[in-house]
Amino acid sequence: MAIKPTLDLTTIISRAISGMRIGERVGNLPNVESKRSRELAGRVRGAKPVVSLCPYCAVGCSTLAYVSDEGKLLDVEGNPDSPVNEGHLCPKGSAIFGLTVNDQRWTTPKYRAPYSSEWIDVTMDWALDRIAEKFKAARDATFVGIGPDGKRRNHTLGIASLGGATFGLEENYLLQKLFKSSGIVAIENQARI
Repeated sequence: MAIKPTLDLTTIISRAISGMRIGERVGNLPNVESKRSRELAGRVRGAKPVVSLCPYCAVGCSTLAYVSDEGKLLDVEGNPDSPVNEGHLCPKGSAIFGLTVNDQRWTTPKYRAPYSSEWIDVTMDWALDRIAEKFKAARDATFVGIGPDGKRRNHTLGIASLGGATFGLEENYLLQKLFKSSGIVAIENQARI
């Protein structure tokens, strides 16, 4: 008994389309690549991808930060190998590169005196000393050693701490130690890494 060859419509259409070589053409003309197009290269070509984390929320999305041999940041994108975000980033995460490489970004501490409308550049030492002075003054002014009922309190309600999502375990540990030993009660953080 002879077997009859069968051809389905899908096979016939796919063979006809592949015979027309549509991928090599734009309209009815061949798609000729220009010299400029052949020489174009992406800005991350040859760059080293460094696995990092998005600095914004507590989700922990993984990123790839592309760095040149000179250490210059070239681009940041979502890490496709991450089980958390699978290469996707939210609008804030997508803006990491623009936030980091930005000529409008302040790179020195600024200070605005009370009732002033001007920000002035200050040194990091001056800024840290100023923060320490204000911290101690607020603590001393609001510290409660013994409450009205005669019980020991040793706390202050005049200072609160809100830690960022990018703080790691060690940083949060040190912040907790500092603030609890200072008597601060209102301590919160977004520990995640």
